[in-house]
Amino acid sequence: MPGLHPPAPARIVAGRRTAWVVALVPLLLALAAILLVPEGEHEARASDTLPAGADSTAAVELAGQLPDDEGQVALVLWTADGELSEADVEAVTGQATALVPADDQDAGQDAGQDAGQGAGRDGRQPQRPPLVVADDGTAALAVVPVASSSNTDNIDQVEELRDRLREDVPDGLEVQVTGPAAIQADIGQVFDGADIRLLGATAAVVAVLLIITYRSPVLWLVPLAVVGIADRLSAIAATNVLELAGLAWDESTVGILSVLVFGAGTDYALLLISRYRDELKTTDSRHEAMAHALARTTEAVLSSATTVVLGLLTLLLSAIPTTRGLGVACAVGVVVAATFALVVLPAALVLFGRWVFWPRVPRVGDAVLVESRSLWRRVGDAVAGRPRTFVVATVAGLAVLATGTLSIATGLDPADQFLQEPEAITAAKRLAESFPAGTTDPVQVVTRADPEQVLAAVEGVEGTTSARITSRGDGVAQVDVVPDAEPGSDAAEAVVADIRSAVADLDDTHVGGGDAEALDEQAYAADDRLLILPLILLLVLGALVLLLRSVLAPVLLVATVVATYAASMGASWWLFRSVFDFAAMDSGVPLLAFLFLVALGVDYNIFLVTRAREEAAEHGTRTGMLRALTATGGVITSAGILLAAVFAVLGVLPLVVLAQLGAIIFVGVLLDTLVVRTVLVPALALTLGERFWWPRRVGPAGG
Repeated sequence: MPGLHPPAPARIVAGRRTAWVVALVPLLLALAAILLVPEGEHEARASDTLPAGADSTAAVELAGQLPDDEGQVALVLWTADGELSEADVEAVTGQATALVPADDQDAGQDAGQDAGQGAGRDGRQPQRPPLVVADDGTAALAVVPVASSSNTDNIDQVEELRDRLREDVPDGLEVQVTGPAAIQADIGQVFDGADIRLLGATAAVVAVLLIITYRSPVLWLVPLAVVGIADRLSAIAATNVLELAGLAWDESTVGILSVLVFGAGTDYALLLISRYRDELKTTDSRHEAMAHALARTTEAVLSSATTVVLGLLTLLLSAIPTTRGLGVACAVGVVVAATFALVVLPAALVLFGRWVFWPRVPRVGDAVLVESRSLWRRVGDAVAGRPRTFVVATVAGLAVLATGTLSIATGLDPADQFLQEPEAITAAKRLAESFPAGTTDPVQVVTRADPEQVLAAVEGVEGTTSARITSRGDGVAQVDVVPDAEPGSDAAEAVVADIRSAVADLDDTHVGGGDAEALDEQAYAADDRLLILPLILLLVLGALVLLLRSVLAPVLLVATVVATYAASMGASWWLFRSVFDFAAMDSGVPLLAFLFLVALGVDYNIFLVTRAREEAAEHGTRTGMLRALTATGGVITSAGILLAAVFAVLGVLPLVVLAQLGAIIFVGVLLDTLVVRTVLVPALALTLGERFWWPRRVGPAGG
């Protein structure tokens, strides 16, 4: 390999006179951008997380045209161990009156009155007290409008409301705040400081694993610093690209982007450094060794990064605006990570002498990985002894794990979105004990038709306790319908379906609210999977065909990736049900898990198979695969464990959707690294021999 002449770009990056320029100029430009260029800004809209074209999305957009649209409302709940006394009712009435402006104390704001007494079906809006006492006498409810201009503003207003209430709550009573505004605020608070927590946890995990991998007190600092700078630059570049493109994103986008950049960037770094270390054992000049290592690594990294980027861009076909934004943001992040791994990192490493590997400094004459009798060579020899047996055993094991997918339920209820139950959910559960369960999140029918006609159509729907016109003006009206079923339940979803049927013949009438949105999200998520999943597979297959210039090997490799995904989904579902007691999987998780597992899983396919092709050209397929496994087994395992651990870091945020996504990728990457890439792929290649590369020949006889 030292005899081969590296291409000019590799010689420039690793050159004795040019390496410092290649390393320092991008780093200085990146630091300047991090210090001087702010992240892009996006004014969050209520429809950002809702599927485009859905009925509930149309309801939200039409409701925004109401003249008195005040955003969301909060529900204030006072409770006692026994019945509220007259003094209690008088005290909390005073609190409620102080919270609600006089012009808002009408029936349009008093959803609680409807829930408790079934009044208002005629649509009239007489003045009523701002407080409703439950029939059981143990709770009282007030509706408070929260007119916020942003998610941050909503969080601040809800927290201020809670503080005011707790200061003046009568002795013996408990006061809590729930409702749409409070639930949204509690979700928002999950991400308060989340970027810093995620970045710190991710960097710590990467640092520990790099130290364990390299067993050097110095070497780990170089890739960690380079990837860390790439991560911050990615956040700035991605959010500004989204802003310029007019794409939506939310609080989780930058967090997932950071995890992906650290994971992919460190994977590329591990591959490069492993090859560089080997080249130092055969080459006196570290500059020449790095040029050779970079030349040998570039194809695998570029192929991997290109496949991942194309896979991520398929999310532009999603119906969810924030999912489209996530795909573009992560694609930008992978481009930055790959660029830093192929340009900045090799140039930075070569500026240091061999001592950077201390205490395990590679010397010319040391045994290279491919010639060693490592654990991975012993695994390869074991697989080579009975390859068909290993194929059958691993496929059977993956199939057993995949059976768990048959029982997966999707669609999280509002109460199941948090790992740690916040006040808004606790209060909603308590409210349902004294008021109709749907009070916290009524079905909202928004229309340009005659509101009286809409009211007449919905008030007879089975499973509802009240219906009334809550707002009208400029040709738009809103009718709130309170179901008698708990939000998120099958019964509540049935009420939504019945209401939609009841108003189906009315012009420009749309049904929204939490349960309607959940129904639409599940339906559109299923459509996204049907459209995007096959496209991702075709892109990965096409990339592998172009890279390997064969047909059978890419088909087999894609099949192993799909098997890994199915097994990880099934195993994770068993874990969710038996250990974490999750009632369901978030409807968006299967698509994102598939994307990350397939796109990132192909990394390890590419790392292994490109090396196997290289070795097979001289030693034949059988020996070439064993040599490739020996050379890459350690780096692929290290990269897989690191990537799995990095995605597990998503669990530091108490949102079930992120915990589920992190857990599935954690399980999938470990399966891919320790079973599929280490055992199944080599066993397939050893079973098929030269046919593995069909129709191409890569052995010595074929050139």
